[in-house]
Amino acid sequence: QVQLVESGGGSVQAGGSLRLSCAASGSIFSILTLGWYRQAPGKQRELVARIANGGSASYADSVKDRFTISRDNAKNTVYLQMNSLKPEDTAVYYCNAHAFLVGVGAADYWGQGTQVTVSS
Repeated sequence: QVQLVESGGGSVQAGGSLRLSCAASGSIFSILTLGWYRQAPGKQRELVARIANGGSASYADSVKDRFTISRDNAKNTVYLQMNSLKPEDTAVYYCNAHAFLVGVGAADYWGQGTQVTVSS
């Protein structure tokens, strides 16, 4: 099992910045990738950014050059730095851990979600 606790988020005006944090605990050695997803009202949950154990990162086209994902392995924490925020970035942001556990197989774990609201 992997537990994820998010922090950060809040309300900001367009053009502003926010940083999300997500601390992982439990079977952290089983984690393959850590990532951030978001879900806006009436829309499906979508991948925002993901980072692998080796540090390689990928981003949704809509956030490239504005958002940066990073991880601190010593703290078992993943961050999402969000700059130049737009109203369309408004959503609930969820931390995700994709893991492989012996006896269980591949599994996805989710944080509780944190609201990000960007006003124009």
